[in-house]
Amino acid sequence: MKLYDLDLSGNCYKVRLFAALSGMPLELVNVDVMGGEHKRGPFLELNPFGQIPVLDDGGHVVRDSQAILVYLANRHGDEQWWPADAAGQAEIVGWLAVAAHEVRVGPADARMVDKFGMDLDKPTTEAASAALLPLLDAHFSKHDWAALDRPTIADCALFPYLALAHEGGIDVTPHGALCRWMARVQALPGYVGMPGIR
Repeated sequence: MKLYDLDLSGNCYKVRLFAALSGMPLELVNVDVMGGEHKRGPFLELNPFGQIPVLDDGGHVVRDSQAILVYLANRHGDEQWWPADAAGQAEIVGWLAVAAHEVRVGPADARMVDKFGMDLDKPTTEAASAALLPLLDAHFSKHDWAALDRPTIADCALFPYLALAHEGGIDVTPHGALCRWMARVQALPGYVGMPGIR
């Protein structure tokens, strides 16, 4: 399986992290994002939206990090990461949505401003982070994991941009339960990091 990848992308890291935790080999294909490779052919034939990551599994192409997590866990994983029952799947998808929205508009976008100079409204990212982090801390004060009381792809989706929040000037350290959850993720067998994660 080929993953069209960028080592500094938290979204790409979600997929690399899950693959490492579940023991799936990936062939990484670096995409020159700074050079605009993702915005022209032939990459646009893989993903017309011009975004990474993209997974090519023997000619079956999947775009979007959340979709790739579901695909890999369902096709190549086991029920540890993606359950067969609708209630369990719905619980996980709810957290994938948090990763794709609340985490993105908060800590992820704050990092895009500070680390990459993106023209986004920094106060909006800070306000979104301030609203999100207490909610996550409250959840992890009652649960060891995001969903189903065990590690799932929900944890892989949430972890990267929360662990990288400091690169956007967002301080997670006052949220002890959230920090303990991040430490549990890092203690999982097979865990791999990425640049910027302490």
